[in-house]
Amino acid sequence: MNEDIRIHSWPCSYYLDTSKQWVSGRLSLTPVAIKFTADKTGELLVNFHLSSVSEIKKESSNLIFSSLTILEKNTKHWFSSLQPNRNVVFNILEHFWREQLLSSQGAGAEAAALQSTKGKELTGLLTGSQKRLEDTAKVLHYQGEQFDNIMRGLNKIEGDMDVADRLLTELESPSWWPFSSKLWKALLETKPKETATVSDSKNQEGIIIRIPVIITHRTDSNVKPGKLTLFASGLEISDCNSQVIHRFESKDVDDIRVHTPYEISVRQRFIGKPDTSYRLLSAKMPEAIPILEMQFSKKIQFLEDALGFVGARKSPQVDLGTSIWQAATGLLGGAVQPGSPVGGREGMDSDQVQLQKQEKISQEEAKELKQSWKP
Repeated sequence: MNEDIRIHSWPCSYYLDTSKQWVSGRLSLTPVAIKFTADKTGELLVNFHLSSVSEIKKESSNLIFSSLTILEKNTKHWFSSLQPNRNVVFNILEHFWREQLLSSQGAGAEAAALQSTKGKELTGLLTGSQKRLEDTAKVLHYQGEQFDNIMRGLNKIEGDMDVADRLLTELESPSWWPFSSKLWKALLETKPKETATVSDSKNQEGIIIRIPVIITHRTDSNVKPGKLTLFASGLEISDCNSQVIHRFESKDVDDIRVHTPYEISVRQRFIGKPDTSYRLLSAKMPEAIPILEMQFSKKIQFLEDALGFVGARKSPQVDLGTSIWQAATGLLGGAVQPGSPVGGREGMDSDQVQLQKQEKISQEEAKELKQSWKP
């Protein structure tokens, strides 16, 4: 993952202790660091790692102005005049700071457990073979990209047709018509709460992944922490108390846009009323995006800032993985030992049988056509 990706930025003022004055600029957040750049000079005044932060607090400067303070080692940084407001910036910074601390602790424990001298020796022996396999993987990856572009275009067309079909169905039948899908949908929504509890227990069994998120509904000022849960049948957005804010069934999702590797938006379109749209930001979002891509392959769209994430995740090493090593090893083994009679002979016999069957079918079809043309 590229550590220079800018997740979010906010206009604000920073108190420069050396000159004893406030400097206007932009506060930026990356996956691993917090930065502040002055507007007038373009100078980078603040740049420190998230793991070095020991505290993030809401305070007041001169007992009047609301400010945000970040304690980095023994230095306290003051930020004020935050836009859209202080609570939004605090929630997002605190979320990524806590997730960074948890991930760094887990990575340190795993690194300590996996240190082995034998592993280093084996890595050195496999370096030469890996280079040759990388060349093969690059060729296969280039061919796969061509097929992916074709399939992506077809899936986009099919997804647009599904949305258009659903909207046209709602237009064709009025809400009072007894055979309308709107009427039956309204009746289903008025079922007792017992049915909802049963469905909740089923959904609990079918959870694929659950991650903490920062939820935005329509406006940037309405930001609150919550959870995103992915099921086999759809996705669910809930608050910190596990109260459901909104649930999208798979058929109700019209499009999912990936703005950055850490931010997505989910939308359901309507005719005659506003669309239902949620914007979700999370440090764990890179773990959920591959699942969303598999589940909503026809409806997901990667924007410009997220294309680098797709390329990194679908690189030859990641996309092919262990299977390309096994396949290439089998091919190399067959080339070194051409005398092994198991694979080649049986494959040739089966190909000959298929060719003979195809020739028989084509001859029979030709005879039928000739008989039908006779007067």
